[in-house]
Amino acid sequence: MPTATLLTDTLSGDVLELRPGGSWTAANAAALERLSGDVAPQVDRATAVKVDMAGVRELDTLGAWLLEKMSRRATSAGHRAEVVGIAENYAGLLDELRQVNRRTLAPAPVRNPVVAKLDGIGRATIGASEDIAAFLQMLGSLCMALVGVLRRPRSLRLTSLTYQLYRVGWQAIPIVVLITFLIGAIIAQQGIFHFRKFGADSYVVDMVGILVLRELGVLIVAIMVAGRSGSAYTAELGSMKMREEIDALSTMGLDPIEVLMLPRILALVFALPILSFIGAMAALYGGGLVAWFYGGMGPSIFLARLHDAVSVTHFEVGIIKAPFMALVIGIVACSEGLRVKGSAESLGKQTTTSVVKSIFLVIVLDGLFAVFFASIGM
Repeated sequence: MPTATLLTDTLSGDVLELRPGGSWTAANAAALERLSGDVAPQVDRATAVKVDMAGVRELDTLGAWLLEKMSRRATSAGHRAEVVGIAENYAGLLDELRQVNRRTLAPAPVRNPVVAKLDGIGRATIGASEDIAAFLQMLGSLCMALVGVLRRPRSLRLTSLTYQLYRVGWQAIPIVVLITFLIGAIIAQQGIFHFRKFGADSYVVDMVGILVLRELGVLIVAIMVAGRSGSAYTAELGSMKMREEIDALSTMGLDPIEVLMLPRILALVFALPILSFIGAMAALYGGGLVAWFYGGMGPSIFLARLHDAVSVTHFEVGIIKAPFMALVIGIVACSEGLRVKGSAESLGKQTTTSVVKSIFLVIVLDGLFAVFFASIGM
C-alpha cells in the first residue's frame, strides 16, 4: 500500500522550503494535484525555493513531474530554485524530466504580405488545376465505360440503374413539387404587387412563364438535386472508399466506374429533365393560384395570357440544360467521393465540397447556356 502523501512548507525570510514526503505516485494523483496547487501562491511570492526530497519514500513520473513543475514555476518568475535530498534511485528520473520541454519555440517568421498573397494565389491555382484534372479524369473514365456498355449492352447494370432512378427521381418528386410551387407563388405575388402600381398586372404571367421555363425551373431543381442526391453519392462512395470496397471491386476484376458511377450518373441524366418539367409545371400552378386569389386573374385568363407569352422554345431552352447540369452534378459527386481519405472528417469535408462545387458549376453552366442561347436567338 502506498504511504501517505505530504507536502510541508516553511518560510524562512524570503526562502520557501518545501518538504514533500510519503508516496508521490499516480495512485495519489488527486491529493498531489491539490497539494501542489495549495503551495503555488507561496512559490510565486518567495525569492528562493528549496525542495528537500529526503522524506519521499515512493516516486514515479507523475510525482517527479509535479515537483519539477514547482521548481520551474519559481525559475520562470526569476527566482532561485534548488532541489536537495534526492535518493540515488530517483536521481536518474529527475534528471530525465529536467530535460523535457526545455527547448524554446522559435518565433514564427513574419511573412511579407505580398509574398503571402502570391503564395495563396498559387496554392489556389494548384487546387483549381487538381479539381479540373479530377473532373476531366472522371469524365474520360465515364465515357470509356459508356462506350463499353454500348458495345456490350448486356453489361449495363439495369437493376442498379432502375434503383438509382427511383431514388433520385421518384423519391425527389414531393420536395421538388413543394419548393417549385412556392417559388412560382412567390414570384407571382411579388410581380403582381409591383406591376399593379403601373396597371400592368397581366405582365406577371409573362414573367412567371419565361422565368420558370427558361431559367428558374431547371436551376432550382438542379440545386436541390445537387444538395440531395449529389451529397448522397459522395457520402456513399466515400464510405465505400474508406472500407476499401472499391479496391475490392478492382481486385475482383470489376470496373468501379462501370459498376458504381455509371448507373448513378445515368440516373441523374435521365431524372433531372423529368424533375425539371414537373417542377416547372408546379411553379406555373403556384403562380396561377396566386394570380387568381391575390391578383383576381381567373384561370382561363391566366392560361390564355401564358399561351401568348411563352412558346415551345422557352421550354426547350430549360430542358436542354437539364442533362448537362445532371452530368456535372454526377461527375463532381463521384470524383469527390473517390477523394475521401480514411477518416470521418475527410468524408464530411468532401461531401460539403461536393455540394458547393456542384451548385457553383450549375450556376456557371446556366450562365454559359444563357449567353449561348441568346447568341443563337433562342
